[in-house]
Amino acid sequence: MTVVTPVGRRRTALVTGANKGIGFSIARGLGRLGYEVWLGSRDKDRGAAAVAALRDEGLAVHLLLIDVAEPASVADAAVAFGRQSGHLDGLVNNAGVILEPGHPPSGQSLEALRKTYDVNVFGPVLVTQAFLPLLKAAEGARVVMMSSGLGSIGLVTNPSSIYSTANLLAYNSSKTALNAVTVAFAKELESFGIKVNAVEPGNVATDLNGHSGTLSPDEGAASAIRLATIDSTGPTAGFFGIDGGVQPW
Repeated sequence: MTVVTPVGRRRTALVTGANKGIGFSIARGLGRLGYEVWLGSRDKDRGAAAVAALRDEGLAVHLLLIDVAEPASVADAAVAFGRQSGHLDGLVNNAGVILEPGHPPSGQSLEALRKTYDVNVFGPVLVTQAFLPLLKAAEGARVVMMSSGLGSIGLVTNPSSIYSTANLLAYNSSKTALNAVTVAFAKELESFGIKVNAVEPGNVATDLNGHSGTLSPDEGAASAIRLATIDSTGPTAGFFGIDGGVQPW
């Protein structure tokens, strides 16, 4: 199910952390669905290379420099986007980090914990707040938070789950917090017709896990693309997996 767009207006999307991995695949997928996509990247050269690759595929993609952990960068990005488009139909908060993955909770540094939350939790909050006027102008915008099965307390405490063995204090708890952030925004924005959901991309091979996952970035992007393009009958305040199924909180 896809969003119905008024005649003469092209749908727009912003994907943060999109110069590689799942974010790049999400940007490509939305571009193939006809969206005009802003590829968010904190690195200008890497972002430009990613944009060039997608433009070579005939997709309408633009570079938007944005460091989600820096409030000034987020504010500047919202202004820059607003100069080019007066509305934002789809926002995918994809940027994320894993720091000190080999450290047990008792040995996790507070610095790594804070930096993880700056990107994985406060980043999506900052970006969503900064782009909210553009989301409200879109008449039925969609916001997707890129969560993880590691953020599901139900899954990490289930011995039969693949996520039960990864005890990452900073990353896991940041994604749990992001799920709560998702619900909070969904409740506030429902009256504006804006749907906000969290997605779990599956065990995807990316730089974050040393490419040890079993799924490709394109497979991992599927859940985010699906939730970014749902119509008015679609869900909000939910947490969904790669197959569209509801994930345990």
